[in-house]
Amino acid sequence: MGMTEQDTTENGADGAAGDAENIDVESAPDGVDPETIDLSDVEADDTLVERIADSEPEAIARELAALQSRADGLESQVDELEAEAEALEDKLKRKQAEFQNYKKRMQKRREEEKERATEDLVSRVLDVRDNLERALEQDEDTEIRSGVESTLRQLDDVLQAENVEVIDPEPGEAVDPTQHQVLANVESEQESGSIADVHRPGYEMAEKVLREAQVTVSE
Repeated sequence: MGMTEQDTTENGADGAAGDAENIDVESAPDGVDPETIDLSDVEADDTLVERIADSEPEAIARELAALQSRADGLESQVDELEAEAEALEDKLKRKQAEFQNYKKRMQKRREEEKERATEDLVSRVLDVRDNLERALEQDEDTEIRSGVESTLRQLDDVLQAENVEVIDPEPGEAVDPTQHQVLANVESEQESGSIADVHRPGYEMAEKVLREAQVTVSE
């Protein structure tokens, strides 16, 4: 039976593929291992088979080496992009942390400014309270006494709401340098070195002394 044109073509393709698989690549360029060149995994079509069949082994080896080099270059680019992405992610995390720290610093600063403003206001009010007390001591029988007492009580309520406490030690108590300001040493019936009398009360706010109590100390 004679061979048809189709059989001839198929046999030619099979023969070319077989020749391609048996190509001698011993003369491959430096850096290319001939034993690693396996053409059996190549998905062959007619054009590729013909190209391989018509190519010299050195040319095939050089082309494979070029393809490998290109693949290595792409892999290197991928590694560089991944490293750059990681660096950008780290930078973003640092910026986020810096922003959170900035917010905390600003919040703390606002709280401190608010606290200082409250302390300044309270300090000014304390002088008003002292004047009200002096008025009560000097005008015991006047008609305005009840009004002054009412005003003083309201003022004390405001100070108490702001955690303000009076520093008013009793005679005979020990001197506390953090809360008492010694004006003078005087003769008194109290034990030597103890408080003889309180000249002006002091005040503290949230355990912070706003004004020391002025006292005299027994000699």
